[in-house]
Amino acid sequence: MKRFLLSASLLFFTASVQIYANSCYARLEGDTLRIGNSRIERVFAWNGGALRTIRLSDLGTGQTMNSTHELPDFILTEEAPENASFEVIEADEGKWTPWHLTARVSYNIGGVQVRREYRIYDDVPAIACDTYLKGVWDVTPAKNPILDQICLKGRNWHCRAVEFHDVTDHHNTLIEEHSFISYHHKKPWNGNLLLARDAVSGAGLFILKEAPCSDMQVGPGDCDFVTKNGRFQVTRIGFSPEDILPDEWTRLYGCVMGVSGEDDLSEAIALRAYQKTARRQVDMVMMNTWGDRSQDGRVSEAFCLQELDKAARLGITIYQIDDGWQVGKSPASVVKGGSFDNIWARAGYWDVDPVKFPHGLSPIVEKARSLGIEIGLWFNPSVQDEMADWEKDAAVLTGLYREYGIRIFKIDGLIIPSKKAERNLRKMLDRVREETGDDVIFNMDVTNGRRIGYNWFAEYGNIFLENRYTDWGNYYPYKTLRNLWQLSRYVAPERFQIEFLNPWRNADKYPEEDSFAPANYPFEYIAAVSFAAQPLAWMEASNLPEEGYEIGPLLRDWLAIAPDFHAGTILPVGDEPSGRSWTGFQSVTDPHHGYLLVYREATPSTKARIKTWLPEGSRIRLKAVLGDGKKYRAKVRESGTIKVHLPEPNSFALYEYSVR
Repeated sequence: MKRFLLSASLLFFTASVQIYANSCYARLEGDTLRIGNSRIERVFAWNGGALRTIRLSDLGTGQTMNSTHELPDFILTEEAPENASFEVIEADEGKWTPWHLTARVSYNIGGVQVRREYRIYDDVPAIACDTYLKGVWDVTPAKNPILDQICLKGRNWHCRAVEFHDVTDHHNTLIEEHSFISYHHKKPWNGNLLLARDAVSGAGLFILKEAPCSDMQVGPGDCDFVTKNGRFQVTRIGFSPEDILPDEWTRLYGCVMGVSGEDDLSEAIALRAYQKTARRQVDMVMMNTWGDRSQDGRVSEAFCLQELDKAARLGITIYQIDDGWQVGKSPASVVKGGSFDNIWARAGYWDVDPVKFPHGLSPIVEKARSLGIEIGLWFNPSVQDEMADWEKDAAVLTGLYREYGIRIFKIDGLIIPSKKAERNLRKMLDRVREETGDDVIFNMDVTNGRRIGYNWFAEYGNIFLENRYTDWGNYYPYKTLRNLWQLSRYVAPERFQIEFLNPWRNADKYPEEDSFAPANYPFEYIAAVSFAAQPLAWMEASNLPEEGYEIGPLLRDWLAIAPDFHAGTILPVGDEPSGRSWTGFQSVTDPHHGYLLVYREATPSTKARIKTWLPEGSRIRLKAVLGDGKKYRAKVRESGTIKVHLPEPNSFALYEYSVR
């Protein structure tokens, strides 16, 4: 890591300080700071360290958007900054993250130290900003703190605010879009994403707020964005004055500002290009037995050894032992009296249960390794006192890594009611990463409680999206597909673990006339619903009938294709899944190649035209690589529509396509 520092006291004695690497640069010239790469440039007035945006340029289209406001972009208080400095940090490529440049602007406001870090990645049309505070709060806060803002010319800004919902045990519609034309009166909006396009020039802008979902954020404030014509402000910054510590940095919510080209595809690719910088994903087919609702009742050495043989037949790459491997009993245990209260007052709570696993986990890990499978574990951090015992929790995970080589942990049961709890959770995750050489993958559960959402903590792993069970009659393949389809427009779907269940179980829990019941779907189709994401076999392998193992070759074939499919920008195509739609996903790997994953739900027609992201008027070749499709050629019609054909309802096809 290389650092370059320029003190504010030297500003007017230094003609220029500039750092270039790859296409990225951060350059301070007199009172002007430029940050950019080959795709984007954001130019600021230095303003004593309290940066004020002058213009934002889309270098791909040549569009420049000039900012007209005279206020700083970040407003914490009305008091002036002091002792400003500028530092550039070059971060080497990591195991999970790409090389990038960070331009750090630091200053004091009274006893508060402020640090704004602008991250820029090669060939990504967006600039992220992370804000940190430290010190003694002795200033008067602004009435309406602003995390970031830009004020652009024009009165014809067509916008969308995208609001996300997690707590998926209670929500089954995870996206709400609010379309509007920004007006000359201030208007508040909730959401993690604001998309804006000038109808006159075609210039596009997106602002991504890196924070939990709107209804789960901490700190004062009642909205995420405020719009007024071309003025776009990011509010609810994620802290209260009492959160500031004198000797430790407190991280506020993050903000990403990007340019998005002149059409919807450019917008989607621009947003996704940034999202993919958060963390490289490991493609996996995981099995977690909790989906069959035995809870911890069957978890034991004998059971896991038996399951591993059958998981290998299915093509499973990670076998995750959920609640039940440990001595302590959780509230979900079949043993009455389990609790998460005061975990660290209970001796040996997180020890491997010597009754269930008399030889520890070594026999499980060794057998799994011989079958080409990794073992993962479930873990519930101690949430008492705002996760005050985070160091003890981290020691459990690092101990399991050192003793058994386990590096995949499902993080469940989170409650994040405050900035302190959030800070301690991050400390726990960071400590485990540091102690394991950054070798771990966390599956972050967002099913219940006050948690991280889809746009926060993205650097730690993937997202366990939802619990659905045939035991309760709430698992429907088309509803699972719908949730992934909706999210994929705005969040990279390869970040999600998406469940598929055993359709032979609990057929009697669904009404006989319910045509959408899982038993009415082929098992290979049920599994394929998860292919745009990371497939999660939410079941016990030993409960499958013999015919269930016939999907093994399909899952292995999928895993061979998944790295290339997931490397692209994956977006929804067709109609929203309803149980009777033609729907699917397109992975745009480059302008001339990609994949098309098509699902024919229970619709009577064997043919349809579906809307894609392919260029109108082009001709494409489609090669069938999985499922029930056959190779063919097609011409792309109006609005990117192409013809598709599948002979049977509830079937799918994955095509590799090329554009001519």
